[in-house]
Amino acid sequence: MAEIIQSKKALAVNPLKVSQPVGASLAFLGLNRSLPLMHGSQGCTAFGKVFFVRHFREPIPLQTTAMDQMSSIMGADENVVEALRTLSDKSKPDIIGLVTTGLSETQGTDILRTVKEFRAAHPEFYGVAVVPVNTPDYLGCLESGFALAVEALIRTLVPASDCAGRRPKQVNVLASAMLTPGDIEAIKEWVEAFGLRPVVVPDIGDSLDGHLVEAEYSALTIGGTPRVEIEALGESAATLVVGSSLAKAADILKERTGVPDFRFTGLMGLDDCDAFTQALAEISGREVPAKVERQRAQLQDAMVDSHFMLGFARIALAADPDLLGMQVRFLRGMGAEVVAAVSPHRHESLAALPLAKVIVGDLEDMEVAARAGGAQLVIANSHAVDTAHRLALPLLRAGFPQYDTMGGYARTWVGYRGSRQALFDIANLMLGQHHELEAYRSFYWSDDRDGVGQRHVVTSSATGLVH
Repeated sequence: MAEIIQSKKALAVNPLKVSQPVGASLAFLGLNRSLPLMHGSQGCTAFGKVFFVRHFREPIPLQTTAMDQMSSIMGADENVVEALRTLSDKSKPDIIGLVTTGLSETQGTDILRTVKEFRAAHPEFYGVAVVPVNTPDYLGCLESGFALAVEALIRTLVPASDCAGRRPKQVNVLASAMLTPGDIEAIKEWVEAFGLRPVVVPDIGDSLDGHLVEAEYSALTIGGTPRVEIEALGESAATLVVGSSLAKAADILKERTGVPDFRFTGLMGLDDCDAFTQALAEISGREVPAKVERQRAQLQDAMVDSHFMLGFARIALAADPDLLGMQVRFLRGMGAEVVAAVSPHRHESLAALPLAKVIVGDLEDMEVAARAGGAQLVIANSHAVDTAHRLALPLLRAGFPQYDTMGGYARTWVGYRGSRQALFDIANLMLGQHHELEAYRSFYWSDDRDGVGQRHVVTSSATGLVH
């Protein structure tokens, strides 16, 4: 059991945290024909949009209610109603995700009541689903905002039913914010290998995977989970929940539909992957496919090859709770030592980690702990570039955002193949830290002008021996 230490500093130094509104908006970006709407100032939305564009390197549909000084004081309900009317009329989305910010939360807005006012004033837009979610950015982190959006999505769109198993080949996948588009694609292939059809909620692997489309511009998301699929989650045979942050969302879905679920804290490493594979075999009633068995054997071989580099390696980690926990379990399973573990948000899952302590703080806290523990490698997002530079350590980028490198959003971490690649990458970074000793040259050896080494011949006058 880990001791959770809350940083007591009066301010954040080199912040690690990404805000809840950004996390909630990310969840809505994983839905088809969706449009996230931030209830706040234009600056709040622009700040989040910059993060998304730099990380995914794609145009991001993100709207704002544009609160100004007057509406912040006198009330901004009219801004919300007018924004919902305008977007419903012009863009005609299937789903609008109404996300609050620190400004609107401090102002005291009641978005549930505001949505009711919009419905009463504009019944002609009844077909547009509006999903309100309270996500003040002075609390939580990206991961908790993402989880709150998934909870609100299930409450709003999934009807209560007793039709579990009506679609015996369909399985729900509740995907945590720690999963990249590459991870989502790998999970879908994993599920399909057992003859099952996955419905991923939300599916950023379909909407933010970086594919080109014919449309030059779209005001709505292209790809992602369709609304009709979300409304039919209650007919699935099972639900696979990836990430501890989605435990409450899983509880809501199970209570509404009765669909049995299988919960996983992560999908990295042999134990996690075996548990997920066994669950799929149980749901499908099939044996494990040969290609999955081969991928498992490849991971085992990589574990043997890399354990000399990872065994007793001292690593510093900084990430949101789900991602931090998955990495800690993976690295500890390979014999590495986590000398610094920092999260921007306190979650109950952190206490169960096999560590002495976890710090709830910022990247300065990680830097101090990493230096004290003699860390050899840093794993964190792009905010830690300067930290790693000051520590003179290599940085393996993981999490959101990654704005100083290409393709971070597409990387696959989970599954047998993703775990194997992570082992190789970490081992290579560790090898780069080991420098060979310079070759020893005797003082009897010198280099001539042509670069050919010659020996000095020394004769002892006493013995006559040649040295």
